[in-house]
Amino acid sequence: MRNLKSPHWRRWLGPEHRCLEAITAFAEPVKGGNQWFGPADPGITMFFAGIEICGWRSVRKLKHGETEDDLFAFLTCPPNAEVAAVHPKAMPVILTSPEEWQAWSSVPVETATNCKGP
Repeated sequence: MRNLKSPHWRRWLGPEHRCLEAITAFAEPVKGGNQWFGPADPGITMFFAGIEICGWRSVRKLKHGETEDDLFAFLTCPPNAEVAAVHPKAMPVILTSPEEWQAWSSVPVETATNCKGP
């Protein structure tokens, strides 16, 4: 999710749909494989800031008809220098402190993202 101001995301930005997805590293595709990124301190706890919608009903493929699916999206932000060398547009929002986890889970989206709101 790059654009939180998009009307597409607006209804899912409340705390009831926010989630934290535990990660140890993430990868960006490069020719011949993946470029992996991880913390300098391997003991650090990290999460993607995400949105989840459980039990979403839709027709994604006509041959399957209506299905019920659990959906997940993670937020992105401008890349840091290391990621920008591989993916210049964006990188995942990575939360590393209890204060960040709490903020993403509970405060208004404008506060949690330091943006002007949807």
